[in-house]
Amino acid sequence: MKKNRIEEADFEQTGYSYTLSLISGKYKPVILYCLMEYEPVRFNEMQRYLKKVADKTLSQNLKELEADGLINRTVYPQIPPKVEYTLTDRGHSLVKVLDGLCVWGMENRR
Repeated sequence: MKKNRIEEADFEQTGYSYTLSLISGKYKPVILYCLMEYEPVRFNEMQRYLKKVADKTLSQNLKELEADGLINRTVYPQIPPKVEYTLTDRGHSLVKVLDGLCVWGMENRR
């Protein structure tokens, strides 16, 4: 029987590490959950959903999620400008992961 040796392991090369690099942080998982439940969502709606998040912080998190291919940002050419966020196909592929977190939380909530 072969045992795994931690001395030879590299956490940064795991799928778990990669997934965390995309969705870690205080707001990214909540943004993804919000879009999973309510898409499309406008910036101000997202801000109200997240409560006490600064414009700059929310904007930065949305830009990072967009750069990672997890969300779409659609700008409608009107006055005032209208911007909506939705999940990409890649973002939708995280739904099972997010659902698993929800199920675990409901089953283990005290």
